[in-house]
Amino acid sequence: MAAERTHYLGHRARLRARVLDSRAEALADYELLEFLLFGAQPRQDTKPLAKALIQRFGSLPAVLAADPEALRGVAGMGDAKIAVLLVAREAAVRLAREDLRDRPLLSSWDRLVDYCRMTLGHEAVEQFRVLFLDRKNRLIADERQQKGTVDHTPVYPREVVKRALELGASAMILVHNHPSGDPTPSQADVEMTRAVAEAAKSLGIALHDHLILARSGETSLRGLGLM
Repeated sequence: MAAERTHYLGHRARLRARVLDSRAEALADYELLEFLLFGAQPRQDTKPLAKALIQRFGSLPAVLAADPEALRGVAGMGDAKIAVLLVAREAAVRLAREDLRDRPLLSSWDRLVDYCRMTLGHEAVEQFRVLFLDRKNRLIADERQQKGTVDHTPVYPREVVKRALELGASAMILVHNHPSGDPTPSQADVEMTRAVAEAAKSLGIALHDHLILARSGETSLRGLGLM
């Protein structure tokens, strides 16, 4: 019976060896998740829980992006395990953000899109973020301005521009997500973008673009000629 209860220990040792040998590249998504949960669940097998999470949310990125309340809806997920996943996600975001530092973002567009997808591409509700840039278009800060519902986020141009002034930003890129899966901008998106651009221009701050992310892709309002 004891051997049955601790069978996962040998599995963990083998999994740890694979991580050390391949720097985790050879692990499947559920195995990466399983390994993350080791520390929060040291005396139980974490493989079933890892597989249940991926089945529930659809992918490893979606698990890491899931809201804590949604994670609590999966049997076996408590505060310790949720905290581990939140920390793992934040570590990944900070790594990606650091990779953008000291790069002119307009010439690093693919990296920028990848970073934005990591920060909010799997969010279940709309979230509006602003990337604040210096005179060389390098990232000063990435901040969430608003979090809304599944299909609406209130945005206040004055607050956006006020924050840009506080940070000493010379330019901005707006970013938000469409949880519906369709990155097509709404009329409200276009009007809000133009309002922010007008408010920013009056104070010498450029609005480079507004990027909308969805599961099916991304849309640039500047690329569509809408700003």
